[in-house]
Amino acid sequence: MFENLGDRLQNALNKIKGYGKITEDNISDVTREIRLALLEADVNYKVVKEFVNNVKEKALGEEVAKSLKPGEVFVKIVKDELVNLLGKEDEPLIVIKPMTILMMTGLQGSGKTTTVGKLALYLRKKLGLKPLMVACDVYRPAAIDQLKQLGKELNIEVYSEGKKDPVEIAKNAVEYAKENGFNYVLIDTAGRLHIDEELMDELKNISAAIKPNEIILVVDSMTGQDAVNVIEGFNNALSLTGAILTKLDGDTKGGAALSIRHLTNIPIKFIGVSEKMDGLEKFYPERMANRILDMGDLMGMAEKAEALLNDEEALKAAEKMQKGKFDLEDFLTQLNQIKKLGPLENLLKLIPGAKKMGLNNVNIDPKQMAHIEAIILSMTPKERHNPDLLKASRKKRVALGSGTSVEEVNRLLKQFEQMKIMMKRFKNGNMNLPF
Repeated sequence: MFENLGDRLQNALNKIKGYGKITEDNISDVTREIRLALLEADVNYKVVKEFVNNVKEKALGEEVAKSLKPGEVFVKIVKDELVNLLGKEDEPLIVIKPMTILMMTGLQGSGKTTTVGKLALYLRKKLGLKPLMVACDVYRPAAIDQLKQLGKELNIEVYSEGKKDPVEIAKNAVEYAKENGFNYVLIDTAGRLHIDEELMDELKNISAAIKPNEIILVVDSMTGQDAVNVIEGFNNALSLTGAILTKLDGDTKGGAALSIRHLTNIPIKFIGVSEKMDGLEKFYPERMANRILDMGDLMGMAEKAEALLNDEEALKAAEKMQKGKFDLEDFLTQLNQIKKLGPLENLLKLIPGAKKMGLNNVNIDPKQMAHIEAIILSMTPKERHNPDLLKASRKKRVALGSGTSVEEVNRLLKQFEQMKIMMKRFKNGNMNLPF
């Protein structure tokens, strides 16, 4: 996600970093490139204009003029403005006891029904809740069957009455949830290929009947600037409490995410990052800004690790990463656990400076993973804790023992050392060094 935008912004910021002094003249090229990067990412032109003006005004302010490293201050200004654009603080999902009702809306094809399943899994797994999914999309062929299939895969109950009146189905589902100990109700409503009066009337009737605590709009991030119009159309009728952006993993532009909050004031609560049922992430503005600027997301890494390890092991791994003491023995342990999580490349992208090290475009197949594991297992415990011991003769022994080559051993050691350097720089607060 955001690959094109991130690359363009980093190229622009590279120019400014070495300046001993920032003036209106020497940042004109940089702000022009930032403007073009945002426009090419399909960010709304009004948002782009305001963003660039804010960056320029702050960059020419007294704080930057007095700074010993004005280029690095400029990078921080850009990051802070990105965070503001994305919403400053994260907006938590509403959870009300004894039961919360969430109404999921969206245009047809936005991934709404799948997102209902993903969110139900999140609620059970992360928040320990007992969700009920309700099939109120009685128009789209196979919509009810799709939700039932998701419920079967996730072992989460689905309430359905077939193709009856959606308003009555929703009301009956809420009563059923109260009587059967469910504490979170997810209503999957109908969508259309476009906003129309009939759709909005039905959604308003459902809302009036069940009085939901949350009304979430699912938006396909690939729609770009039109996402703003979609949100405004639904919000005028329903008073949305939040949005979920789907297919962000396939959107190299990211303009929708950068425009939505600023223009509509509707918070982005979650983002879809993969087609898998656990591919729904809580949206954090600062973490997203860090990813765009290749500053990494160590908190995200720790959370992914915590999903696989017990609390003590997760804390130990996160502390070692932050202290730069993460060794090959730790890496091997994580590798064995991460196999359950999915592609390693998704985790590598969260490392500070991942793009500079070429880790953002890494595709690791199972054979490569097996080679890495074999190489580390062919080392002695001392070598895993201290790779500096691996001189030429030892590398030959490791290569022979793992069925690989010395070149592969060297490549692994080099990449691991680069990762440790970036961790150390991040820990020291020098977040701009990846540029």
